[in-house]
Amino acid sequence: MTTIQQRQDEIIAKIAHAAYKQPVLSNGFLFEGDVRDNFYYASYLFAAAVDHSITFEGDRKEAKDKAEGVFLHLLEIQDQDPASSTYGHWPLNLRPTPQEASKNTLPVELMGSLMVYFAQRYQEQLSEALREAFDKALRHIYDSNFYRKPLTSYGHHEAKYTAAKLIFGQRYEDAALVQDGYESLQLTLKRVTANGMTEYGGLPWFWHWVQAFTCASQVIQDTAIRSELARMLDYLWRERATFYLGGAWAGPHARIWPHDMPKDTNVLHDYVQYGDFKLPAHMPRTEYAGFLAYEAPAQTIQTALHRSSVPVEIKRQIPKQIGQGQHENDHLHSYVYLTKSFAMGGMWERIREFDNEQHRWDIAFPLDHVQGVNHAYFFHPDLEQPEGDLRHQSEYTEVLFHKQVIMATYSIPEDQPTYIKGCLPLGEWVESPNGLFGRVGNALMAVYIQQPYHREVLEDRCFVTSRGRTNAVVVECVDQANAESLGIRDVHHFAEMMKVKQPTYGENNTITYTSLSNQTLLLSGDPTKEISKRIDGEVIDFTSYTIA
Repeated sequence: MTTIQQRQDEIIAKIAHAAYKQPVLSNGFLFEGDVRDNFYYASYLFAAAVDHSITFEGDRKEAKDKAEGVFLHLLEIQDQDPASSTYGHWPLNLRPTPQEASKNTLPVELMGSLMVYFAQRYQEQLSEALREAFDKALRHIYDSNFYRKPLTSYGHHEAKYTAAKLIFGQRYEDAALVQDGYESLQLTLKRVTANGMTEYGGLPWFWHWVQAFTCASQVIQDTAIRSELARMLDYLWRERATFYLGGAWAGPHARIWPHDMPKDTNVLHDYVQYGDFKLPAHMPRTEYAGFLAYEAPAQTIQTALHRSSVPVEIKRQIPKQIGQGQHENDHLHSYVYLTKSFAMGGMWERIREFDNEQHRWDIAFPLDHVQGVNHAYFFHPDLEQPEGDLRHQSEYTEVLFHKQVIMATYSIPEDQPTYIKGCLPLGEWVESPNGLFGRVGNALMAVYIQQPYHREVLEDRCFVTSRGRTNAVVVECVDQANAESLGIRDVHHFAEMMKVKQPTYGENNTITYTSLSNQTLLLSGDPTKEISKRIDGEVIDFTSYTIA
């Protein structure tokens, strides 16, 4: 097993190589789409150029000069006018030109703190011109006061403000700002440990929490603050370990982006921490995983890497996002059934979260167990969904989760798209008129679909559509060891065995299914009737769902 430092050096080397080969645009930048990518790639290229312990196949002086050129262009386009409403900020994208692009509040939130870290770490290797440019830009960030905001939602923006208060307060010897950051950190830690994170499974957000507080922990000198930062990072990595499965993030998500679903590709921080899967060639969110690392406690590592042969049920009570609940104690309920070979579950309640990107239910597989995508799920698409997108789910779904079974019904109104769609990993699949039966990694999966379906095999996934205003999907998984104990020889034998276990579809969009463990599950999903969800006749009991 490689060390954290070795894995970080591997990331630096790979991204530096990509940055070295990336042509410089006529405007002096490497990318136009997101200004932050210029900062990240230039950082990795500079690091590889000046650190001879990192593998680099290229001219190091040329690489250093290229990185410095990108940095200088980047720092130059900061709004440095104290009278401006966007003082201290950068554009997010650089079109039509870097100088004309409108400024945005997002880049400095994370990039500003990372700039302090980079400028301090490499101050001896920076050219005098670049060192002065960083000093000037950082002073403008500090003077802009963008981070001086109260805690209201305890989300990722405020996590970044809190880290910035600490980092810039220390840099400019602003004791009051450091104290503000320290108190914000304590309040945030108290809030999330007592109530949980409203941004459950939100990978674009979660890693910003991790990066912001890891950056602060590597910059801050005060021992009391460092201790509190360690407590925060221990909490964050416990949260990650709970839902970790070989690079996959199991369970529901408050928000997903295309690099989160249907394949986990925002995995660099996981790779640095755990290293139990192959570093992917495609790295869409490079950010600062190659520089920032906080080694999680041994028990947390144990939880993530050494799953027991006995499956685990994770039942979580999660606070609704600010503004979504009627009362502060309104909660959502998350269920995950986690084994060595797969994890499945989701969120019992539908809620329209940021950009309507809630990911309701899912089956996840370890990254190295599959070729291509590592998640399986079905959903009814929202009207606003872009063509070809596997996100943005509508509200017309009812679900039931119990151990290795997921049931979902879809009652679709007249004014909505008349189909559901789904994504399945590549594997060995057997089709039948009302279902699909497959082997994915070390698991077997039965997927029953109420209405006729069409499966299209693509390069990295299977894409499934099924039409009808009333529809349902039932999924049951079994790992290889349990399959063998049931006498299942192969996927064809599994298909024959499961075909006779078809769910029963009744009136009012009611489905009944008896699992391989002989438990009877009933889900009535007709929105005009009382919704019924029962396991062996018993209603779902949420009293066992806890904050952690």
